[in-house]
Amino acid sequence: MYQNRHLWIRGENMSKILKVRHATIKAFRDHYYDRDYVEVTPPTMVQCQVEGGSTLFKFDYFGEEAYLTQSSQLYLETCIPALGNVYCIAQSYRAESSHTRRHLSEFTHIEGELPFITFDQLLEALEDLVCDTAQRIMDSKYGQLVLDLHPEFKVPQRPFKRMDYRDALQYCKEHDIRKEDGTNFEFGDDIPEAPERKMTDMIGEPILLCRFPKAMKAFYMQPDKEDPIVTESVDLLLPNVGEIIGGSMRIYDEAELDAGFKREGISPDNYYWYVDQRKYGTTPHGGYGLGLERYLMWLLNSANVRETCLYPRTADRCKP
Repeated sequence: MYQNRHLWIRGENMSKILKVRHATIKAFRDHYYDRDYVEVTPPTMVQCQVEGGSTLFKFDYFGEEAYLTQSSQLYLETCIPALGNVYCIAQSYRAESSHTRRHLSEFTHIEGELPFITFDQLLEALEDLVCDTAQRIMDSKYGQLVLDLHPEFKVPQRPFKRMDYRDALQYCKEHDIRKEDGTNFEFGDDIPEAPERKMTDMIGEPILLCRFPKAMKAFYMQPDKEDPIVTESVDLLLPNVGEIIGGSMRIYDEAELDAGFKREGISPDNYYWYVDQRKYGTTPHGGYGLGLERYLMWLLNSANVRETCLYPRTADRCKP
């Protein structure tokens, strides 16, 4: 199927999927436009990491080491003082040798950053993004195509269920959702895709999974003031898919940011422009990244993220 993708896309189902993808991108842009976000176009060739050095695609940039971007978040943050709420729709890249049903090496990343907000307001923005965009698609001429592919689809109701990371560990323990070695998940453990999806499907509704341990998360995530060993972070989990959005409040204090660099063993030299945002005036702010292909998996009840893009790029495929 993937070897002959150029022929496969002529089929009726793939044609419908690609048309819904087109409508979904338009719905996201319309959502942002109506809520006074400004679209920006950050670079995709960069010299700093966002999500960990092990998943960077490296290349030679005229004699200097550079990477394909993992996320445009840091650049979006620089736009906040000038533009207010900002977003981008761009390609991101992850060099992880992952073969799950929801991983791509190249994907369409929808990212937003919002100044002058609280963590609760960030959660409300995520609910609004997912529900409003879905409603726009269903109200468009492409809504029937969604129902052709996923007859049971309904726009979810707000508010979404809130669940702290600690509560998720307890839920897994009570419902016999275990690690591969048969032991229970403990504080500090990452909950992988399969058990995460099992929990999500058992609960059967969207979940805003919040407050992950600081040691698990990136250097830029704001610690929770009432419980500093966790962060003001969130993953949005949807039935059949699991995580489709990751977000957090961002550290806006220069000293705290420097501590984050040291904790992760990252040199701040290539981040001077990011540190300057804290040095020359900043504000509490937060943001998120949404994987378009995963959103479409949920919308269309697709079995694999590779079905929701034109020419999937994975750990074992870079053609046609």
